[in-house]
Amino acid sequence: MKHWLLSVAALTLPFAAPVDARQPIKAPATGMVSAADPRAAAAGVEILRAGGSATDAAIATMLALNVVEPQSSGIGGGSYWVRHDARGTNTIDARETAPMAATPDWFYGPDGRPLSHADAVPGGRSVGVPGALRGMALAHRQGGKLPWARLFQPAIRLARDGFKLTPRLQTALTRYGGHVDAATRARLTGPDGQVLPLGSIIRNPEQAALLERIAKLGPDYFYVGPQAQKLVTTVNTAQRNPSKMTTGDLASYAAKPRPPLCATYRGYKVCSMGPSSGGGSTVLSILKLLERFDMGQLGKDSPQAWHLFAEASRLAYADRDAYLGDPDYIRVPLKGLFDPAYIASRSALISPDRTMASVSPGTPPGAPPRVRAPVSEVPGTTDLVTVDAAGNVAEVTTTVEGSFGSGLSVDGTMLNNELTDFDIVPVKDGDLVANRVEGGKRPRSSMSPTIVYGPDGKVRLAIGAAGGSTIIAQVAKAIIGVIDWKLSAQDAIAQGLLFAPYKVATVEQGTALEALVPGLRALGETVVVAPMGLKANAIERVSGRWVGAADPRSEGVAIDVTGRTTAIQRVGDKPGRPAE
Repeated sequence: MKHWLLSVAALTLPFAAPVDARQPIKAPATGMVSAADPRAAAAGVEILRAGGSATDAAIATMLALNVVEPQSSGIGGGSYWVRHDARGTNTIDARETAPMAATPDWFYGPDGRPLSHADAVPGGRSVGVPGALRGMALAHRQGGKLPWARLFQPAIRLARDGFKLTPRLQTALTRYGGHVDAATRARLTGPDGQVLPLGSIIRNPEQAALLERIAKLGPDYFYVGPQAQKLVTTVNTAQRNPSKMTTGDLASYAAKPRPPLCATYRGYKVCSMGPSSGGGSTVLSILKLLERFDMGQLGKDSPQAWHLFAEASRLAYADRDAYLGDPDYIRVPLKGLFDPAYIASRSALISPDRTMASVSPGTPPGAPPRVRAPVSEVPGTTDLVTVDAAGNVAEVTTTVEGSFGSGLSVDGTMLNNELTDFDIVPVKDGDLVANRVEGGKRPRSSMSPTIVYGPDGKVRLAIGAAGGSTIIAQVAKAIIGVIDWKLSAQDAIAQGLLFAPYKVATVEQGTALEALVPGLRALGETVVVAPMGLKANAIERVSGRWVGAADPRSEGVAIDVTGRTTAIQRVGDKPGRPAE
């Protein structure tokens, strides 16, 4: 299997859901699912119990999340897959694309001025051609065992029979659902227009019927014919920011196999998603920049360790902003970014006892002209991990971008606002921005589904996260926690985060890291303390057995095929943005 192997030495190119006891176990009693909602995790476990593969279980989990977590993901959005199987590591790019009619001034208003991000999100123009379903179909062809239609059954039941409204969905609608369309609001509010109380049963018969049609007729049903026309009409006739999408845009969409992006870190091989994602390369950059420092000796409670993490993050994010984007449209200097001499020169900028005065992108070998771009992603994403009886692993991060995406829906399914992940202004300092809007292009993403292999060559950890541009820092922090600080995946996810893509470092409020703020400031860090919307999921292999992990900030769980749920110490909701 072709992959990018990046190393210093060389580059070769709050609650558990019961598992349906009526389902007999047709496979050996091993396998596990970790997901951001227990109903979705149970859907994946149901498929594993029926003899399905990790890929099958991932698809069923994604479809169930489509129903119970509509603010975060669904077939109206996109995804990235990183999988381990007998072939090794393989990845799928199912990121949304811009309509072919899109131009660099796509998000400019009638006055010829660029829209703000908030004004660009609602309505049709922010909607990219959805890729999630095509990604599922490609994954199923490559690694599925059960029939396509079987994978839809748990999600169809949830949509048809109903599910209980949980705090996360209620909070998302209350705080961030002001732009949702009338059909969505009608499902989630009472006659008085107020959000339904917790525990209310939510039913979505239109979505159940849509999923039944796709299950029976296959994924093409969504992309060709009357269903595609319905989606196109919805976005092109939106009251706000109407689009210019065509049925041809949907019919021509293809999920793409991509080479996995792999690097060594302290004898471990870390494989993540390459471009069009900018997440995987940035995670790997952070790790490589830190490799010369003894993070294990410093420990998780050291201000100096977190200062080093902040400095490495700044350098890696700067290069991400300058060089990462859709490789079908721009030249991405992956080889140069991981050239040993380049890594060494960038790492040399990091001092253990002081903070850099300023940070700018480097000039890796083979780099095109660079332009720094803003980070515009917002939380509206979910992650899941599945492992089957054969030891195959599927790590998937999937999203509709912001909470409830564009606010538009088709047959009960939310449509993404993924195109606002492009940089709205296409020119900066006289140069074209790498992540500018172009017809057919995929916007850059921070999604970073990652699989870590131990020195023995076996899967050690599979992890991903949600939370906009914090995804990269969450995944890198957890990998360092497991490898350097010898934490369990659960503890590595649960520990606080220091997020420092630029000058100011944000320390997660309510975590042990708050005690390190004086020490960080003594090292020259500009620090603020604030809540963060974080959400991660993982499965690790420990002493020959699989152990699940889920973020205590979320409603997530890990469930094995016997129905055992990983014990998770929940974190109460904090003020500010929830984990989405």
